[in-house]
Amino acid sequence: MALNIRCLRNSITGKHALEVTACRMFAAAAGGKSKKGSKGGAAGDGPKASSLTNEVKSTTTVGANILKEAADPKVLQDSEYPDWLWHLVDKRPALSELRRKKIETLPYEDLKRFVKLDNRARIKENNSISAKN
Repeated sequence: MALNIRCLRNSITGKHALEVTACRMFAAAAGGKSKKGSKGGAAGDGPKASSLTNEVKSTTTVGANILKEAADPKVLQDSEYPDWLWHLVDKRPALSELRRKKIETLPYEDLKRFVKLDNRARIKENNSISAKN
């Protein structure tokens, strides 16, 4: 009996790459051939080649449209996007780094982050202590 394997692979890129793999195995149809119209992994179930041209791919954000009757949004120049958008990917300091600095000299955003992370760490510590009891 032959087995077909389908794998779904999700990867998150960044400083530390994380790869999650989930595989599903199922038996092939009797005789090694699948019936026409039957469910299962036929040979044509693989990834489809994109029918979009390279020009369309580079000028539009394909798949970002959430409305039924609207078109995909066009890619704009960097100067046409708001300034706050470019700061979303900035690395923010960790709790250990914030604890080493003087609290009085921290900017408001870092002070808010310090309070949030410190409260979260304190809650986790209290939960672990109460779980042991």
